[in-house]
Amino acid sequence: MTTALIKSLSILTKPVREAQSSDGQSTQTALVSALQRNLSELREHMSVGEELEEARQLLEEVKRDVTWVCSDTDDLTWSFVQESLLLLLCLSRHLNRLLEAFHQNPTAPNPATPEAAPPLPPDVLSVAQQKTLGAVLQFVVTLGLCPYLAPGVGVALELRSAFGAAVEGAVRHDVAPAGERRLLITTNVLLEVSALSSLATPLFTRHLGDIMAALCQLAYRPQRPEGDGTKSNKGLTVEERKSCREALHNLLGKVYQPIVIKELLVLQGGPKQASSGSRGGCAGGGGKALTQAPPWLRRLCGQLLSDRLMQPQGVQAVVRAILEGTGAGGDSDWRKCDAVAKILAACPQQSLSAESYYSQVCPQVLELLHFKDKLTAQQFQRVATRAALIMVQDRPEFAQRFLLFPLLSALHRCAKGTGDDLSQDAVEEWELTRCIEDVYKICVVGNSPSEVLLKALADVISTLFSLFCFTKQNVSHLRTPCQEILMWFLSHSEHSVALSQLKRLCGLLGEVSGVQHGFQFSPGSEGGARLTVREPISDEDDALYEKVSDEQWRVQCLVELLGEMKDSDLPGEFFLLLLQDLTAVAAEPEEVEQEVDTSSLTLLELEQHLLGRVSGHGQRLALLQVLAIMCEGLPYTQLLRKPTQVVGFIVSMLQRACVSLERGTDSPVESQTLSMGMGLVATLLSGAAELTADDYSSMGELLPHLEQISQQHPEPAIQELASDLRATIATHGAYRPKTAPKTATQNSPAQPPGHSSKTLPASTPSSRPLSRPQVPTQPISHPKLKTDSGETSKANDIQATRRTSNCGNSEPSSSKAFSECLMEACDPDVPTRAVALRSLTRSVKDGDKEALQNKDKLLTLFLENLEHEDSFVYLSAIQGLAVLADSFPEQILQRLLGEYQTGATVGSPKSERSLETRLKVGEVLMRASRAMGDLAPHYGRSLIGVFLSSTRDEDSSVRASSLSNLGELCQRLNFSLGPLAQELSTCLTALIKTDKEAEVRRAAVHVIVLVLRGLSDKTTQVLGDVLLELYRALKWVVRSDQDEVAVLQAQLALEELDDVMRRFIFPQQKLEKKIVVLP
Repeated sequence: MTTALIKSLSILTKPVREAQSSDGQSTQTALVSALQRNLSELREHMSVGEELEEARQLLEEVKRDVTWVCSDTDDLTWSFVQESLLLLLCLSRHLNRLLEAFHQNPTAPNPATPEAAPPLPPDVLSVAQQKTLGAVLQFVVTLGLCPYLAPGVGVALELRSAFGAAVEGAVRHDVAPAGERRLLITTNVLLEVSALSSLATPLFTRHLGDIMAALCQLAYRPQRPEGDGTKSNKGLTVEERKSCREALHNLLGKVYQPIVIKELLVLQGGPKQASSGSRGGCAGGGGKALTQAPPWLRRLCGQLLSDRLMQPQGVQAVVRAILEGTGAGGDSDWRKCDAVAKILAACPQQSLSAESYYSQVCPQVLELLHFKDKLTAQQFQRVATRAALIMVQDRPEFAQRFLLFPLLSALHRCAKGTGDDLSQDAVEEWELTRCIEDVYKICVVGNSPSEVLLKALADVISTLFSLFCFTKQNVSHLRTPCQEILMWFLSHSEHSVALSQLKRLCGLLGEVSGVQHGFQFSPGSEGGARLTVREPISDEDDALYEKVSDEQWRVQCLVELLGEMKDSDLPGEFFLLLLQDLTAVAAEPEEVEQEVDTSSLTLLELEQHLLGRVSGHGQRLALLQVLAIMCEGLPYTQLLRKPTQVVGFIVSMLQRACVSLERGTDSPVESQTLSMGMGLVATLLSGAAELTADDYSSMGELLPHLEQISQQHPEPAIQELASDLRATIATHGAYRPKTAPKTATQNSPAQPPGHSSKTLPASTPSSRPLSRPQVPTQPISHPKLKTDSGETSKANDIQATRRTSNCGNSEPSSSKAFSECLMEACDPDVPTRAVALRSLTRSVKDGDKEALQNKDKLLTLFLENLEHEDSFVYLSAIQGLAVLADSFPEQILQRLLGEYQTGATVGSPKSERSLETRLKVGEVLMRASRAMGDLAPHYGRSLIGVFLSSTRDEDSSVRASSLSNLGELCQRLNFSLGPLAQELSTCLTALIKTDKEAEVRRAAVHVIVLVLRGLSDKTTQVLGDVLLELYRALKWVVRSDQDEVAVLQAQLALEELDDVMRRFIFPQQKLEKKIVVLP
C-alpha cells in the first residue's frame, strides 16, 4: 500500500507539459488548470482498481477521524492542499502500523550469511519515493502555509521565486475556511506527519523555517478584535493557541539547535533600512531583501534566542549557527567572530538577571577553548577569547566570579591546597594543561590587557612562575606558554607592580614558593605537570640544601625570563632597583651585637631572637645573589639600554662611594667603584652617546653626589675631576673646563675594560679629552709598576681612566694617536694595556694605513703580550694576531707556525712558559683557520704539516691542541684533503689506539667528526680509500675505550658516517630534466 499512496501523491504533483507564456496571468491560469486536472486524475485513479481498495479504506478512515475537511470550498488551491494532507496522513498512519509490526516481530537474521546487513525497517523510502514526497511537501507549504502568513512573518513567496506571485494570485482568501484556520490545519497535519522520522527528515530540512513562522503566528500574534473582514473568520481559541505554543517549544527542543537559531535569526527579519541581498538567493527577486518583521515577532524571536543561548551547550549552538560554513581566515570571518562575541558578552533584556545569565554563559565560553578540530577550534577560540575580554572589560564583577576564577582554579588549588583528604595527585595533569592553555589563549593571543585581568593573574603569578621553573628542569610542552604568559604579564603591568612582582619572585620580599607547603610539581605522563604530595626529608642538611638550590634555580629562571624580554626596559629598571637596594644596605649602620641572657628566655623567644638576627643577613645575601646572577646571565646591552638607565647605574655607584666617604672607610673595592663611576660620567660627556636635553636633565641626579665627592674626597685630583664634571653637567655641556671631556668628532663604542664584568657597558670612554696631563709610560722590559702608597694607586686609577679614553677611538685620526696606543699597549695597568691592544686590532681590521705599515711592530707587540698572565691582555693579543693573520696570511702564518713549533717568542725570559705560549699560538692558528674560508686549500698544506708533526709532541696538551686545529682546518679543505687522506687516517688511527692520554684520544675522534661533517656528501669521494679504516677505528673506540667522552665522540662520528652512507646508497629521488647536446 505504500507504493499505492506514493503513486497517488505523484499524480497530484505531475508537472504541466504544455508550454506557458511569460505573462503572469497565463502562469496563474496554467497553475490553476494543472491543479484541477491533477485533482480530477487523482479521483479517477482512486475510484477504480481493486489494488487500491486498502488505500481507499484508509483514506475514508482518515476522513472520518479529522474534522477540518471542507468539501464545499470554492478555493481550488485549498482543495488541492486538503487532498495532499489526507494522503500524507494516510501514508504516515500506514508506515506507523508497519513499523509497530516490525518492532513486535523482528525478522530473524540469516544464519548462513552472518556478514549480511540487518533488514531495513518498513518506513524507509526509496530515492524516487523521497523525491515525490519532497515535491508534495513543497506544494503543501507553498499553497497551504506561506500564503496565510502575515506580512513580515517568514520569507515571502515573491522573495523566493518569480512563481510566488502566481501562487499568491491563485489563492482565494475570501472563501471558507478562513486563512488563520487553514494555516492551523496545515501546520497541525505537518507536525503530525513529522512524528515519523522518515517523513520528518525531508520536512524539517527544507521547511523548518516556514513551520516555525506558522507556529509563531498562530501562538503569539496579537488578535484583532474586528477580525479581518470575513464573516467566517472567528479566530483561534485559547486552547488552540496554547497547543501551538507547546508545539513550537517541542519543535525547538528536538531539532538541531544551530539550525533553529539560524531560522530564528531569519524570522527576526531585516533591519529598518534593509541591506541588499536576501536569504538563499532569489531567482526573481535578486535585489530584494528581507522585510521587516512585526514588533511582536522580533520580541518573540529575541526571547527564544535568549532561551536557546542559556540552555546547556547553547553558546556553542549560537556560534555554530553563525560561523558554520564560513571557512577560516579573512576579514569577514574576523568580523563575524567579533560580532558573535559581542552578542555573548551582552546580557539580553529578556534575562531574569545578569547574574544568572553570566553564571550560565561564562562556563560555556570557556568550553569553546577546548575543541580539538583545527578549523572549529580556531573559530571558537576567536569567539571565546574576544567574548571573555569584552566581559572582563564591561562586566568585571561578573567576569571575576564566573570567568576568571574558574579559569585560574587549577593554579589557585596549587597555591592553597585541596583540603585535608590529600590524594596522590592533588591537581591532575589535564587540569593544569587546560588551565595554562586557556590562560595563554585569552591573555597572550587575545592581547587585550585590563586591570581586572592583570589583577587576577597577579594572584597566581607565583604559582605560574613555580610551574615555569619546574618545566625548565625537564622537557615539557608547558614551558613556552608559561614563559609567554609571564612575559605578557610583566610587559603590560605597571612598572611599579612589575618590579614588585619581580622582587617577590626572587624571594627578596619573603619566601614565596607558589605551591602549598607539602606539595610539589611532578612530571606528567603526557609531557605536562601535576601537583603531588612531597615526600618528607628527614635529614636537615638535605632539606637545607634542597631549599637553597631551589631558591637559586628560581633566580636563574627569572634571569633567563628577563633575558627573553629584549625590547623591554624592565630588566634594566629591575637591575637599577636592586642597585638602589644594595646602596641602602650599604648605608645601614652596622648593628652592634648585644649580649642577651638566653637563660631567662623561653624556647619560642630564643627562636624568635635567633631568627631576627639572621633574617637581615639572609635578605642581603639574597640581594647579592640576584645581582650576581643578573650580571652573569644578562648582557649589558639589555641591562642598560638607554642613557637614562646608564645614569641611574652611575648614580647608584656614586651613592655607594658617598656612603663610604661619610663613614670614612677606604677599600680597593670602593676606590674602583668611584673610579669606574667617574669614568662612566666622563664617557657620556665626551660623546660616547648622543645626549639630549632630557638626558642632561636626568644627569642632574649626579650633581649632589659629585658635589659631595668634590668636597669630601681626600684626593685633590678626584676633587678637581668631580668639580669639572659637575660644572659640565650643570651647564648642559656649555661650560667645559680644561680637564673636562669634550665631544669628539667621531665616536664609536669601545669594548668594556674589564673582561669579567658584563654589566659595565659604558666603562670605556670612546673619545679623547681635549687636554690631559702627560702620563709617563714604562718601557717594554718592565712588566709591572709597583706603587708605594695608596695615593699613587688612586692617581693611577684616574690617569688610567683618562688614558683609556685616549685610545678607545675606533679610528685613530693621526700618527700621534697610533703611537700613543703603541706606548699604552706596554702600560703596566691591565685595563689600559688591554684596551690599547684592542684598539690596535681594530685599526688593522679597519685597514688603517699606518697600522698596516707597522705590521711587524704589531706582530712583535702581540707576541710579547701572549706572555702576560692576565686573560684580558693575552686574549686581546690572540685576537690581534688572528686579525693580522687574516690580513697578511703569507707572512704572519709562517711566523706563527715557527712560534708554534718551537714555543719560544722573541725576548721571552722564561723558558718554562713555552708550553702555555704554544697553546696560545695554537688558539691563534685555529681562529685563522676558521677565517680562511675558501682560501683554506691554498694556505692549508703548510698548516697541516705542522699540525701533524705536533701530534708527536711529548706534551699531551700540545698533541690535543694540534688535533683540535687539524679538525678545524680539515673540515674546510674539501677535495684538497684527498692526497693527504692516507696520512691523516694513519695518524688518527694510531693516536686512537695507542695514546695513553684520554684528552688526546678524544681530540683524535673529534677530528673524524669534524672531517665527516665538513665533507658531508663528498666523503665517499675524498675518503673512499680510508673510510673502512676510520670506521674500524671508531668501532674499536666504542667497544674498547674506557673514556666515556671518547666513546660519545665516536658514537657521534658513527652517526655522521651513517647519515653519509644512507644518502650515498639511497639518494633522494628528484624529478630532473637533463638536456644532452649530441656531437
